[in-house]
Amino acid sequence: MTTQFYDRLSNDLTQLFESGANYVSIEVSEEEIPLTNIYKVHSIILQFRSPYFKKKFDEINSNDKVLKLPNISVKVFNVIIKYIYGGKISLKKLENSVIFDLLIASNELELDELVEHLQSHLVNDNVSWLRLKFAQIYKTSYQVKNFKIIRDFCNNIIAKYPNTIFESENFHSLPEDALVSILKQDDLQLEESKLWEYVIEWGKAKNPNLPTDLDKWKSDNFLSLKKTLKGCLPHIRYFSFSNDDVVEKIYPYQQLLEYQLFSDINIKFISPTKPISSIVLPPRKILETTLPTRITPILLSSNIITNEHALEISSWIDRKEIPYIENNPYEFKLLVRGSRDGFEVKTIYNICDKVSKTIIILKVECTGEILGGVKDSKYAIYHYPSESDFSFSAALCLIGNLKTEKCHCTENFGYPKPIRSSEFEFSVEEYEVFKISPRK
Repeated sequence: MTTQFYDRLSNDLTQLFESGANYVSIEVSEEEIPLTNIYKVHSIILQFRSPYFKKKFDEINSNDKVLKLPNISVKVFNVIIKYIYGGKISLKKLENSVIFDLLIASNELELDELVEHLQSHLVNDNVSWLRLKFAQIYKTSYQVKNFKIIRDFCNNIIAKYPNTIFESENFHSLPEDALVSILKQDDLQLEESKLWEYVIEWGKAKNPNLPTDLDKWKSDNFLSLKKTLKGCLPHIRYFSFSNDDVVEKIYPYQQLLEYQLFSDINIKFISPTKPISSIVLPPRKILETTLPTRITPILLSSNIITNEHALEISSWIDRKEIPYIENNPYEFKLLVRGSRDGFEVKTIYNICDKVSKTIIILKVECTGEILGGVKDSKYAIYHYPSESDFSFSAALCLIGNLKTEKCHCTENFGYPKPIRSSEFEFSVEEYEVFKISPRK
């Protein structure tokens, strides 16, 4: 039997790093926050732990003892260097955005073990955040080829909820291989004619000089769009279109299709039983032939959150494992806004006292963080009028004038994790209080 002493080995190597003996230097600097850290490291350890560092140390002059990493933040590299030396990481106090930056940096440094672990962590423990940032995450997963776990997770979501990506403001910037991957999915829950419209829309966005009026298009215009959609067109299920959709949606763009394919579409349109030579892809496996009635969205009056945030909050209210994608069941009625009503804590109390079912949302000065959310109602709100103090247990304390005085967050047993990764005091750029009520 082999006995393994990994903890002692990890501790010894961590102490070696902290000692700074026989070192070379790595410079990590941040553009957004003027900050530069110099790390004293041992090149032999980094070279054996990371193919990236092996190449870099082989490239630099032996007399040059500084390796610069301009694309990685200090906060992220602090985690990475501890992993390299000690084989340990703690994600407990890291914001999800930092964890995702850590994933990107780990991939750049070719730390495959860490890349796989971080993907699994996000997919298994942070589904809500992935959904909130879905378009950005999905786009990145195709730009970075090693993000297979996240890419598969995203493809599964898109198959069930296509509007997550197709109605996203980032849809037009979707990489071609990502769009092709979606088109290949047999279980994509979207009518083929609607999918065709999205593909055409995506192609037009890649060719902004095309005439707006289709009647004014020339052969060169169709040829340009056809070249752009070269990888997409073979994956459309043309023979799943209804006759009306063939006339209304395919005929106007017939020049995009090869002659034989368009001829076969016509044959099937006129004589469905007649054999054709084109490949007939199977129809998609649509689980619901009748789609639910779409509720007209109510314009969210907020300077802080988006409709996607509101859907996420509504999912928390209903304790949904799978967050709402559309059709928010709740209306968010604005009661108080700092920039409109003032930033004094007493203002919140005067307007919202005895009003039930409310949420408060804060935007932190300088960092842009959005804070809010209550898990356990027993620790929801404490108010001390004489002290101008408005608190959520000790997890979030709002004091006096939120603009000029310092609020703070601390770890608290009433909440599963800290509201902020930093316990430093902060000021509030904006806050809003909403009353939540079921939509009629």
